[in-house]
Amino acid sequence: MSFPGDFVWGAAAASYQIEGGAYDDGKGLSTWDVMCRQPGKVWEGNTGDVACDHYHRYQEDARLMGEIGLKAYRLSISWPRVIPEGVGAVNEKGLAFYDRLIDALLENGVQPWVTLFHWDYPYALYCRGGWLNRDSSDWFAEYTRVVVDKLSDRVKHWMTLNEPQVFIGLGHQSGQHAPGLQLGFADVLLAAHNALLAHGKAVQVIRARTKTGPTIGAAPVGITAIPATESPDDIEAARTRMFSVWNKSCWNNTWFTDPMVLGRYPDDGTKLFENEMPYIPDGDMKTICQPLDFYGANIYTARTVRSTDDGGTKSVKDPDGPPLTTIEWVVTPKALYWGPRFLYERYQLPIVITENGMANCDWIHRDGKVHDPQRIDFLARYLSEFKRAIDDGVVAKGYFLWSIMDNFEWNQGYKQRFGIIYVDYATGERILKDSAYWYKEVIASNGAILDKP
Repeated sequence: MSFPGDFVWGAAAASYQIEGGAYDDGKGLSTWDVMCRQPGKVWEGNTGDVACDHYHRYQEDARLMGEIGLKAYRLSISWPRVIPEGVGAVNEKGLAFYDRLIDALLENGVQPWVTLFHWDYPYALYCRGGWLNRDSSDWFAEYTRVVVDKLSDRVKHWMTLNEPQVFIGLGHQSGQHAPGLQLGFADVLLAAHNALLAHGKAVQVIRARTKTGPTIGAAPVGITAIPATESPDDIEAARTRMFSVWNKSCWNNTWFTDPMVLGRYPDDGTKLFENEMPYIPDGDMKTICQPLDFYGANIYTARTVRSTDDGGTKSVKDPDGPPLTTIEWVVTPKALYWGPRFLYERYQLPIVITENGMANCDWIHRDGKVHDPQRIDFLARYLSEFKRAIDDGVVAKGYFLWSIMDNFEWNQGYKQRFGIIYVDYATGERILKDSAYWYKEVIASNGAILDKP
């Protein structure tokens, strides 16, 4: 069951979720720093002030990644750590941290894949309108230039935005995530459009200034529909649902990714949103639609869909007592077959799974180890489906497990554990879980051990 010979096996994390050092060495405030201080916004009042203390323990973490055998690590850069006010003066100490981190990864045989924005937006720029300000795309381009100029002699793989559906939808519409806004839908669409402009301008900056040939993508949510049966009608129903805009929310694929890849907003969305659409100046869509080298997708779960007698689609109710992770996401391994398949068919870009994994009920057992058989079974099932998609013609370049270590899970705080490395937050101790040793075997065999039950 081996994967392609050049397949990249990796794991991922994000700056605010693991770094800590929230006020160290001149770092500026992010919207998440501020959000965490608002009562009731984060479970148990948790913050990312210390998190996994990766800012001080990055060498140990890079060594553990090498021990597991990771081929790549997907990290993100904290914008306010590099430029405290979001624009203007560069914080050389903050930038030097990422310089050292990249070196440590390479010394341990781990290839860095850098995400430029994984939600820690500079609070100083939020106070100037944030993503609602059209200048935000230029601010992001300036930040991208600083990072690319410093790191692109060693970094070849780049992602612009992580999950715009979430940082716009949960951050600006429902208010569950930073900056905690509940805007009218017209403003939500404006913020989304400016974020897409930022993506396009960042791609332009990377291609213009990189010191090595770049490989560029983004990492949107892969909102996946799977067919109830493999009948042609049900498959088409799932495909239709996966690429439809059906309500006034950000929870869809096409509103964010059609502009990036196809250069236009989807027709069903523009019709549904016609009364809230922002003004789009000439040239914006051309700026957003830059050539990409891969399609990143964060896929964890899926909804099952069937066709109806009138040619429509219908969601299938989950059975009573479905298999759930501790964050209450339904376990649906076929998401990693149908998601990549449908995305590849539509966008014709090589697929990289930029996040996939599960929150589990993990603790240190009496033998001093962390046993997580559910996670091993989850990953084996999902990866087997991903391999089936590849066998059926999907061009896929890599897989990044979420996450390399337990971390601050946004508004869930430290309630959820997604890592293959256990973190004792009181002491900072790291313990490789059983899943880490299993994943090491998966990598070493290039997926061949997935044939074993």
